[in-house]
Amino acid sequence: MNAATYWLTNVRLETGFHTEQGRILGTETALHHLRVEEGIIAAMEPADRLPQDGLPQIDANGLLMLPAFREMHIHIDKTYYGGPWKAVQPAASIFDRLAEEQELLPKQLATLKDRAAAMLDLIIGHGATHVRTHTNVDPVIEIKNMELTLEVLEEYKGKLTAETVAFPQHGLLKSASVNRVKEAMRLGATHVGAVDPAVVDDNIEKSLATLMDIAVEFDAGIDLHLHERNQLGLYTMNKLADITEQAGWQGRVTVSHAFGFAGMAHAQGTELAERFAKLGISVASTVPIGAVHMPIPMLRDKGVRVELGNDSITDHWSPFGTGDMLQKAKLVAELYHYTDEYALSRVLGFITGGAMPLDQTGKQVWPLVGAPADAVFVEASCSAEAVARCSKRPAVLFQGQIVAGELPRG
Repeated sequence: MNAATYWLTNVRLETGFHTEQGRILGTETALHHLRVEEGIIAAMEPADRLPQDGLPQIDANGLLMLPAFREMHIHIDKTYYGGPWKAVQPAASIFDRLAEEQELLPKQLATLKDRAAAMLDLIIGHGATHVRTHTNVDPVIEIKNMELTLEVLEEYKGKLTAETVAFPQHGLLKSASVNRVKEAMRLGATHVGAVDPAVVDDNIEKSLATLMDIAVEFDAGIDLHLHERNQLGLYTMNKLADITEQAGWQGRVTVSHAFGFAGMAHAQGTELAERFAKLGISVASTVPIGAVHMPIPMLRDKGVRVELGNDSITDHWSPFGTGDMLQKAKLVAELYHYTDEYALSRVLGFITGGAMPLDQTGKQVWPLVGAPADAVFVEASCSAEAVARCSKRPAVLFQGQIVAGELPRG
């Protein structure tokens, strides 16, 4: 399908909630025809009769259309995906893992682009048309991973949008990578990153100040890996909030993992969440299970933007990860007991950048005329079912073009 202007016919869209005695018991849908022009939804009409204007028509055959997904924390530059199976090697600490990287990453350079492309195909196939990828910048690999990652993303411009984080995995200060990170920013990275200012860099204030200095110099966003927990995590995140406010960087900072929230007393956690919401500091979570239990419902209730990511897809850090953002949404629903129709429908927003077909009152707010034609076609009756059942996705639409799968023939 390469037509710049065409009709997408018989698309199932959510139109409202079905309520009885003030309770939401279901979701109402209806078939529509959408006219797509140059990647934009130009018109929406009820599907009572087919358009007669002579434009090409692509029949969605009643599939539910949902907003395209967003993979907000991934490392496409270091993965075993696309190659032979290999489990994780035992490691006692993050420093053991970093030592392993020093030998592994140079060996992966020759196949980085092929493996990154395979991972992107996997992610797109599951419905995500936007990724934020963290790319190693360190004394061993220098900026080679960033160069190759940007080349791959350029080749995928017709399939997804992307953000790239210059990520000094071995420590912004500890590995003396400030100038390397700046080189990566000059290459075209959109965000500057860092990792565990206390445990890895051994200087919270200097590490965070340096991170912000680079962001300001390059007018870039920030995405900080923070695994530090309890009072250490609390202190670090409050310091990050301080410098965000001082620099006027509201709405441009993300904390990935943010495990400090998992070990905080209720009052401390909610107070910091309120600060994050006020400053527009978002949290990118992998939805951990086990010892770390993130208070995702509290963060959302306090107004913090929470988005999700796979982080690893079978690499030397973890053998897990599927690349499926809908599966991540399902995990949120299961872990935090979002089981009714309304709650399940709201979970979708964690993987779409907040876009949902219906607002809180049941008014249809997506798609709208003038919006990008980025969507996922799902074998489900509504978004609640899609989340609960991790429904099949026959086709993915990006800028008006099918970029994965295909629509079934009638």
